[in-house]
Amino acid sequence: MPASASAILVLDTTGRWCAAGLKRADGQVFTRHEAMARGQAERLALLVEELLTEAGVVPREIARIGVATGPGSFAGTRAGTAFARGLALATDAQALGVSSLAAWAHQADPGQTRTVAAIHDARRGEAVLQVFTLGEPVSEILRLSIDDARAALAEYGDVVLTGSGAALLGADPAGFADEAPLAALMALTGMADEDAPPPSPRYARPPDAALPGGIIP
Repeated sequence: MPASASAILVLDTTGRWCAAGLKRADGQVFTRHEAMARGQAERLALLVEELLTEAGVVPREIARIGVATGPGSFAGTRAGTAFARGLALATDAQALGVSSLAAWAHQADPGQTRTVAAIHDARRGEAVLQVFTLGEPVSEILRLSIDDARAALAEYGDVVLTGSGAALLGADPAGFADEAPLAALMALTGMADEDAPPPSPRYARPPDAALPGGIIP
């Protein structure tokens, strides 16, 4: 990457939104967040362009691109990760993925003092979840029925529930904002290792559709 590159860009298109945040070298943060159920792939590039213009940053000044990798919307998750990879290639920035579960957990417990279960509503009576204690994952990412998820979490005692599926397990819906956790994404992107792997989508389940020959898109 260019020696002058120092800005951090984060992207999230995994939910019912198209969102991005930019942190300049001077620490000032700019964000864009638009509610939308579909169309993130068509909107994201222009939204990022508008964000860069507002911040007075050119693409070659981006050092690192963090993108939410799901679980979340299939089309939105795929669009975000593909855009991040393409922009990184064009700007010589580092692109890396941030689990949406990790971002929700960090948002719910930024001081990393609690045990948090980040839960995605996978529909069809299922949830995808991961448990974090003091900011570190203490479980694998699991896809479980709602009853099995409730039983699994009982083993952890006092747990903070967060994420799109938290209400399925008894959390107050008012405690979870249906928006991209941009501040958490920014923090986790900044803390990521220099050799963090490039982003790859994490889907709640394998896609139902396949291309001719059985190839999953």
